[in-house]
Amino acid sequence: MDNEQINLIGTRLADLSARTDALRGYLDYDRKALRLNEVNAALENPAIWNEPKRAQELGREKKTLETVVETIDHLATNLADNSELYEMSKAEGDEDGLQAIDAEADALEKAVEELEFRRMFNNPADPGNCFIDIQAGAGGTEACDWAQMLLRQYLKYCERKGFKAEVLEESEGDTAGIRSATLKVEGDYAFGHLRTETGVHRLVRKSPFDSAGGRHTSFASLFVYPEVDDTIEIDINPADVRTDTFRASGAGGQHINKTDSAVRLTHMPTGIVVQCQNSRSQHSNRDEAWRVLRARLYEHEMRKQREAQQKLEDSKTDVGWGHQIRSYVLDQSRIKDLRTNVEISNTQKVLDGDLDPFITASLKQGL
Repeated sequence: MDNEQINLIGTRLADLSARTDALRGYLDYDRKALRLNEVNAALENPAIWNEPKRAQELGREKKTLETVVETIDHLATNLADNSELYEMSKAEGDEDGLQAIDAEADALEKAVEELEFRRMFNNPADPGNCFIDIQAGAGGTEACDWAQMLLRQYLKYCERKGFKAEVLEESEGDTAGIRSATLKVEGDYAFGHLRTETGVHRLVRKSPFDSAGGRHTSFASLFVYPEVDDTIEIDINPADVRTDTFRASGAGGQHINKTDSAVRLTHMPTGIVVQCQNSRSQHSNRDEAWRVLRARLYEHEMRKQREAQQKLEDSKTDVGWGHQIRSYVLDQSRIKDLRTNVEISNTQKVLDGDLDPFITASLKQGL
């Protein structure tokens, strides 16, 4: 190992230390550390378990705070230790020690990059869970098959990220695929990761449903909205909501089509319709449908508030058919995001849930 390589390790450690110090300010480390102590004290009080809902909220807050506080503590300690070891190894000409420090710097850099990525989550709802609505566009079987491919893609993405994903509702297509689906995603910063995926997704391929092997274009829309925390007040007049029950369809064995367990809620003033059929219990489906409705109404109000600003920002126009955010051209082996110009040729990898390059680029652009 020559002097230039040795000096490069020292420069790298100094750079990581400077970036960690910067993150302390960006991520409000001091306030979060103080709040973490308060949350831990509250959770150590046995009386908190008399309020399960409050205990659950504090548990979620603790996890979010720990991600920042403990990671920065870990980085600061390890960078200080490695900087000290670096000076000793450099003075003693200990090449094995220097190589070990360089390898440790790789791991520390990944931790710094993850925290720097977290800085891009500036929406108040980013830390929470979310719902994904997928809707097939015009085009019959082709569009329904494409909607099902997108559902699989996002389920695979959630699996990669360690998110819990549950299909709340799925309407099958007449021949193949799905007409629509609603997915609930639970995990740390689930909405933050997925919110920029809202938009129209376009597929171009040689159709497996066309005996002549013709090239077809299909569309499907994706809408991502946050789960509303129970502490946020959403005033819904029960008289404004029509409740319908119906028999669930799809896979499910003997229970399916024997009881009206599925629930559909229609909020008449806004026309918003939600439904849930994933549970055998009508009561459970009703509760989940109300949670989805509250989330949809919250997002509806937020969209109304942003309407004036969105009219002034061409890059943030309302989503509609024709406002495509990404094109999947499978017969040419390319998937391109039309907002960020990120293009990937390994189409199967993307369809298997590797969406990080697209999501990272869109967050960096502040979409």
